[in-house]
Amino acid sequence: MTEKLHDASWRAFASDNYAGAHPEVLAAIAAANGGHQISYGEDAYTARLQHVFAEHFGEGVAVHPVFNGTGANVLALQSMVPRWGAVICAASAHINTDENGAPERVGGLKLLPVPTPDGKLTPELVDREAWGWGEEHRAQPLAVSITQTTELGTCYTPEEVRALADHVHSKGMRLHMDGARLANAGAWLEAPLRAFTRDAGVDLLSFGGTKNGLLFGEAVVVLDHDASDGLGYLRKIDMQLASKMRFLSAQLIAIMTDDLWLRSARRANHMAARLRGQLEQLVAEGSIRGLEFTQPTESNAVFATLPEGAADRLRERFRFYDWDASLGEVRWMCSWDTMEGDVDAFVAAIREVLA
Repeated sequence: MTEKLHDASWRAFASDNYAGAHPEVLAAIAAANGGHQISYGEDAYTARLQHVFAEHFGEGVAVHPVFNGTGANVLALQSMVPRWGAVICAASAHINTDENGAPERVGGLKLLPVPTPDGKLTPELVDREAWGWGEEHRAQPLAVSITQTTELGTCYTPEEVRALADHVHSKGMRLHMDGARLANAGAWLEAPLRAFTRDAGVDLLSFGGTKNGLLFGEAVVVLDHDASDGLGYLRKIDMQLASKMRFLSAQLIAIMTDDLWLRSARRANHMAARLRGQLEQLVAEGSIRGLEFTQPTESNAVFATLPEGAADRLRERFRFYDWDASLGEVRWMCSWDTMEGDVDAFVAAIREVLA
């Protein structure tokens, strides 16, 4: 019998990566097991995956399963931009702050980060770095990468994505979307996934699964084949080609079937809204002091500032991360498996600390 090494009742608000795999995803892995299937993507599950994603993003898309989000982003951008190219992104973007230089070191790319108040780029912000074409002393801005939802929990509307795509394309650049929490955006917008991706002008998509109930696995989705080249070779070079790819594909099929992606994201978003709503009520009543929200809650993330020392006292009971320690800003994340009781217990602990 396999020994269980953790308490399955323990909950945290640090990251949606803390959550386990959804039972329907685990069942899909088990169903894909047994017997032999051709390796490296020539299996029945990876073939079926192409049709499943076409149902959500339209005919003609190409889906390339990979191991993780950093791999998806590096691979996607590398296929869009030559060695002399640069990628404009928000300063808070995951590719700029949390991937340890992988786009530069592995992808050979130059990032051009732009500060934003809410994690979202606009055409005007893009123009701060969209210049210098033909100048041999400057890396050429050839792509823009946006995150949906952003690292600050905010969400681009389809209209905002379209405005960016039109602006980017008018300058001869391409648009990549880091969709690590794409499902949470769909749940917030109450819109089909293609409405704010392919239909809004996104060229290449990093599709996230791990944060929404997969055991592991993401995908690079080619929405415009003219925007990407060499993915079939780059995936191997970047060490993102799975030999037993059927187990990656089976998970992605499961999350996209029977609206599992939407059901899971809705729960995570709803729990974040519950957390914020209860805290706003306590603030309005004067039951707690010193808590202020710093970003709108449009997904499964709540950003707030706390009085000095409060975060450390609260972390004695619940794990979460500082976002900007100099400001006392913290980030609280909810997951597909966060329950109402988890939120209520966390709120009670916050009330006790900030009473």
